[in-house]
Amino acid sequence: MTRLSVNINKFATLRNARGANNPDVVKAAVDCERFGAQGITVHPRPDERHIRHADVLQLCKVVSTEFNIEGYPDARYLQLIREVKPAQATLVPDPPGVLTSNAGWDTVSQKDFLKKTVGEIKSMGIRVSLFVDPSEKMVEGAAKVGADRIELYTEPYAANYHRDRDMAVAPYVRAAARARQLGIGLNAGHDLDLQNLKFLRQSIPALDEVSIGHALVCDALYLGLENTIQLYLRELK
Repeated sequence: MTRLSVNINKFATLRNARGANNPDVVKAAVDCERFGAQGITVHPRPDERHIRHADVLQLCKVVSTEFNIEGYPDARYLQLIREVKPAQATLVPDPPGVLTSNAGWDTVSQKDFLKKTVGEIKSMGIRVSLFVDPSEKMVEGAAKVGADRIELYTEPYAANYHRDRDMAVAPYVRAAARARQLGIGLNAGHDLDLQNLKFLRQSIPALDEVSIGHALVCDALYLGLENTIQLYLRELK
């Protein structure tokens, strides 16, 4: 079964809008696990517009499933994961001011930087996943720099799903097959929801993990958090 890691950034966005501690992101993470989530994902950005550095330090004490910290591997991020020791570090190529992740790494042109960074993180005993576009060339580059996994950037799949789902998923199937040939694990994330998740999972049976935040939290506003997590887990079976 593909594991569901819930990205709790949106809980922090809602909390920060009022400046107090409601909703409590630590409680949200614990509840997500209690309701069946098999991992918790955060993406602490430099401006702390959602998850904050202090949140990560609190979360690492209570998360009992896999803790995944996403981010651009600058000195700030590397120091944080060195301190926290999450199960997984997902490296994204986001510049500091970007609204949300919108492209994968160029694992060919940035080979030297990524190889050095991946090696440093792996020496901490942390699994490394690289956020990449669904390109066999980029997958091959990820393997060459020593990544344990890739996370396929699924926004293009989601954007084209309702127009032609077979066309939309085809490059992901090819990229996933190449990853398996190279012996690296497979994650996926970005704009996955209750409509497009099942088909992706059926098309890529070897998918290890999906990270979902925005759509899941939006669904939870109408359906309740516990029910929503169960619905997402059902789509992954």
